[in-house]
Amino acid sequence: MNKVFLIGRLTQDPQASTLDSGHSYCRFSIAVNRSYSRDGENRADFINIITWDALAQNCVKYLVKGSQVAVTGSIQTGSYERDGVKRQTFDIRADQVEFLSRANGGAQQGAQGGRDQAMDELKEVDDDDMPF
Repeated sequence: MNKVFLIGRLTQDPQASTLDSGHSYCRFSIAVNRSYSRDGENRADFINIITWDALAQNCVKYLVKGSQVAVTGSIQTGSYERDGVKRQTFDIRADQVEFLSRANGGAQQGAQGGRDQAMDELKEVDDDDMPF
């Protein structure tokens, strides 16, 4: 089974692109705090996330650097060669991204009103729409 659950904050604004096939995708990374540390200092891992189509569009529209998110997905590996050195990549292919807070420290717009309006605009993502 290949299933990942992460909660973290975006380290930069999401970057959107579209393939020649018309499928859109979005890349961003999140900082995920480690639950342990040998020296008592806080540590974080920086995890690359990729989303597709409607989910990608929603992430680009509503997320910014510092936003807290919960991501559910799977690990996706790849490789490439640069300067004669073969490198391996590890990304999380997100099936779900839940928006937990805004970048300004978690304050919600008008308590709940702004979030309700934003949630009404989100598009349902169907597994059949995924490019693979």
